[in-house]
Amino acid sequence: MRTVTGVLCMVLAAGVLLAGCGSEPDAKVVGASLLTQTHVFYQDMVAAMEEEAKKQGLNLRIQYAEFDSSKQNNQVETFLIQGVDALLVAPVDSAGIKPVIADARAKNVPVFTVDIAAHGADVVSHIASDNRKGGELLADYMAKLLGEKGKIAIIDHPSVASVQDRTAGFEASLAKYPDMSIVRRVPGEGQRDKAFRAAQDLLQATSGLDGIFAINDDSALGALAALEAAGLEDKIVVLGFDGTPEACKQIRKGSALKADAVQYPKEIGRTTIQTIAASLRGEAVPAEVPVDVRVVDQASLAAQ
Repeated sequence: MRTVTGVLCMVLAAGVLLAGCGSEPDAKVVGASLLTQTHVFYQDMVAAMEEEAKKQGLNLRIQYAEFDSSKQNNQVETFLIQGVDALLVAPVDSAGIKPVIADARAKNVPVFTVDIAAHGADVVSHIASDNRKGGELLADYMAKLLGEKGKIAIIDHPSVASVQDRTAGFEASLAKYPDMSIVRRVPGEGQRDKAFRAAQDLLQATSGLDGIFAINDDSALGALAALEAAGLEDKIVVLGFDGTPEACKQIRKGSALKADAVQYPKEIGRTTIQTIAASLRGEAVPAEVPVDVRVVDQASLAAQ
């Protein structure tokens, strides 16, 4: 039994040493558990985070939950066992992450959230796009696109706070147009294959649909594929959120995906690490750091 335990300890120790390679021996350690590494948004954000962490002299250790809240909770608990100096989380479940954040705070570990907020949790700072503004801008664009009349569906991911902000902004702004209404909300979980199936079900169950608001670009591209498969790409318009290269390519070519609220993941990544570094130096940081968004369409992309 002692032999097995000894081997395990050696493996764990090696893992910790490897995680710290390339950092100063006394560097502050930041453990990050992020939503996914499959989205271009997160890939760009992480690249900027890693670059900025080197500039700030931080040892950044990143894990990906891949949409699994239990996996994320385990990642955070492991970071706490390792004795990190700060935690960074992009929650899979904005409500479900609260207990592990409370555990971190009980151990005096500061917690920061990026891209997705944690409901009711004690975090030092939340850094994200101005998601509500993005939703508002897209609702106004949808109204303009459809002549202020139409039936709209949302491909949703309601367990995520940033999505809740986007849809809240979209709904609030759409309410200004009395001849427009949201008739269906279907879950796509922010993933292209699930959004594709959700959109297929939506098209079969809903008649007279005019537009789809997809809460991110994977959802928008899934919806677009469903429209094209059903031969409805000329009858229903799609709006997305992120501004990924693939989505912008579809917007440029004049597909049913007409516009996107563009986020700036690299700016979010840099700002996040700068905020954590400042806080670890003992400086006061804002509780919320919003990063601006804008809408792009075929005309604005062509002008770039």
